[in-house]
Amino acid sequence: MNIPDRAPGQVRIGIAVAVPEPYAAQLAAARSAVGDPLADLIPPHITLLGPTVIDQPDLDKVRAHLDQVAASVGPFEVHLRGTATFRPVSPVVFVALAQGIAECEMIESRVRTGMLAQDLRFNYHPHVTIAHEVPNDRLDKAYEALRDFEARFEVASFWQYEHGDDGVWRPQREFGLRR
Repeated sequence: MNIPDRAPGQVRIGIAVAVPEPYAAQLAAARSAVGDPLADLIPPHITLLGPTVIDQPDLDKVRAHLDQVAASVGPFEVHLRGTATFRPVSPVVFVALAQGIAECEMIESRVRTGMLAQDLRFNYHPHVTIAHEVPNDRLDKAYEALRDFEARFEVASFWQYEHGDDGVWRPQREFGLRR
């Protein structure tokens, strides 16, 4: 995982749609079963903004921006179905979105403006990672284990997470979508 360095007085954040229970536990268990060292550090999610460093005093402005983004989008359904991979470009296996792609893309593009504007290493592709940077045989195992996985849930919010010094991503603030 590409984690940017941060200096004193800065915070490392990420913005994501949380995968609800019981699916989160199932996906976390699958990630753990293949020995992914990040399984206990990163809750199952759909990334909207990857790891980003901001100055602590700017956090209120970032949250105001995220409030505006959330107010501009209504709730939508996500349908997770089956597995896919970014190999050979990146050693990642993920559960794919069959529905909710356009909505995630729209939110991501709105989040990644203003203070949070940044270039991406790869084109945005909403997904839920289930194996990352593990040996190929474990990537294959993750791919096969969840190839028939299916889940549907309503997305009514997204979260701002903070990356702790212990490597754990923790939810900090929920942003409810327009009702």
